[in-house]
Amino acid sequence: MPYPARSRTTAYFSPGYFPPGVKWLLIVNIAIFLFYFLAVRFDFDLIFQHFALVPGAVIYLGAFWQLFTYMFLHDPYGFAHILFNMLTLWMFGVDLERDWGTRRFLRYYFLCGIGAGVCVVVANWIAGSLGARTIGSSGAIYGLLLAFGMLYPDRMVLFSFLFPIKAKYFVMILGAIDFLSSIGASKGGVSHVAHLGGLLVGYIYLRHGRYSLDPVAGLIRAYEAYKFRSAKRRFQRYMHKHRGPNGPVN
Repeated sequence: MPYPARSRTTAYFSPGYFPPGVKWLLIVNIAIFLFYFLAVRFDFDLIFQHFALVPGAVIYLGAFWQLFTYMFLHDPYGFAHILFNMLTLWMFGVDLERDWGTRRFLRYYFLCGIGAGVCVVVANWIAGSLGARTIGSSGAIYGLLLAFGMLYPDRMVLFSFLFPIKAKYFVMILGAIDFLSSIGASKGGVSHVAHLGGLLVGYIYLRHGRYSLDPVAGLIRAYEAYKFRSAKRRFQRYMHKHRGPNGPVN
């Protein structure tokens, strides 16, 4: 069941409202960035090398935790990477968490981030770049952008923080830019394939309902469907057994 679209045109967030999911994601990401930033400058950054996403390590060494941890690492040589991601999380994540609730918001965020990581691993495996290193929460962030564009398509946002544009067009433009950019190689540890992966996973999730990728809910729905089919077959057998040559027997 797809999520309905909303067309509110209010500000990015409600005054005084700071949901816990967005708040703690900001705190954790910024804290890890500061530690990484200092670690690079004092030459003890080797501790982080096992947490970036390296497809070869995931495939051949079983480093599956990297599909999660890479989201919390950002380029330690500048501020643009984490600044864009955290501003986007703050500006677009608040409304989503307010409408969905913290649990569903975080599930969607990490689903998009991990799904983007899987796309990066597959793409680099096909390209033969198993040593490529990817960091950043951009896959999850682009998933949030997609959700915002689908749920609030007519909300006005500022493209490049300057030009007002409807959210649905904003997401389309970003997707087109990343698609064209993905033709080239990943640079600076930031992969355009991760962006596209976040968009793709978010789109699948939103189009097919919040239970489609929830294994527990999926099993419950499958069991309920099985019970319904069983009851239907028993009813058909009962009707067939009590049906006479000229119709039902009363």
